[in-house]
Amino acid sequence: MAPDEAPDAAVVPQVVDHIAVARLYGEPLFQLPQDLYIPPDALEVFLEAFEGPLDLLLYLIRKQNFNILDIPLASVTRQYLAYVEQIRKTNLELASEYLLMAAMLIEIKSRMLLPPKKVAEGEEPEDPRAELVRRLLEYEQIKLAAARLDALPVLGRDFLRAQVVIEQSLTPRFPDVNVDELRAAWQDILKRAKLNQHHTITREQLSVREHMSIVLRRLQGRRFALFEDLFELNRGPQVLVVTFIAMLELAREHLLEVTQAEAFAPIYVRLAYQPA
Repeated sequence: MAPDEAPDAAVVPQVVDHIAVARLYGEPLFQLPQDLYIPPDALEVFLEAFEGPLDLLLYLIRKQNFNILDIPLASVTRQYLAYVEQIRKTNLELASEYLLMAAMLIEIKSRMLLPPKKVAEGEEPEDPRAELVRRLLEYEQIKLAAARLDALPVLGRDFLRAQVVIEQSLTPRFPDVNVDELRAAWQDILKRAKLNQHHTITREQLSVREHMSIVLRRLQGRRFALFEDLFELNRGPQVLVVTFIAMLELAREHLLEVTQAEAFAPIYVRLAYQPA
């Protein structure tokens, strides 16, 4: 190696990294510094996590196998206050909730030291711990129910949905067509073809004056004629309408008389009388 050449710095970490105890900003450390200072609150270890005062109190009772119906309040209260003192040093806001339960325990203990109140004969004196026991039992039931629900399988945590990927061919596959389907398609085309028909509409010139003359000629030389005999039923509804209008026009001009002997009797038509 030449005197002016320095050793390759990139090779050094690869050689000594196997015996380095730590890395600081990417550089290997081969021994810990003697003046290393770790603040007291830099590392906190919580052995038990509680969800509230009732959870802590129930933990202390069950851990020592105390009878929940006969709680030794002196021992439980001392352990409870020791835990509250620990959390009060770091989180005063969280400790306030636990301090309220501590005050309740002390109050119950003080009531137990007092002489019991006199009750009627045959009745047992009220136990100051009864309300606390009731709350602890209800909380324990809810906690056990929540644990059973949490133990149920959960999608995404305990199991995943099965997924199957099917590769489809790029070449399209057309379905096969049988003879019956072709026959049904052909019949459908014929049915639709019958619906498409052409109609030729012609305009017929009908004159009211002309039919007025026709009615008058039919009544010439006749005393009267039945109303329905003046219509040509084979000419279609258009001619019938024009004939009826012509008769009305003749009656308006007093050239025809329309008579009827009684209700629902036949209707007769005759020429109106015109003096000479």
